[in-house]
Amino acid sequence: MQEEQRDMAIRRFLKEVGITSHRALTDALAKAERSGNLSEGEPVRLTMTLTAPELGLEHTVTGELDLNNPE
Repeated sequence: MQEEQRDMAIRRFLKEVGITSHRALTDALAKAERSGNLSEGEPVRLTMTLTAPELGLEHTVTGELDLNNPE
């Protein structure tokens, strides 16, 4: 049962990360578009880092948003 509770806690945290990150990224893209700082056709580079000092964890994911081809 403890493993199930742990997994649910992790899922809740990752859901919050996903929702708030999506909102922050959407807002930043809109602001960049309005200000002219986003060049059309240029991909947006992203880096997401998850740290848990108590666990000695630092996990980084990098990627690009291709706004012309969202697949």
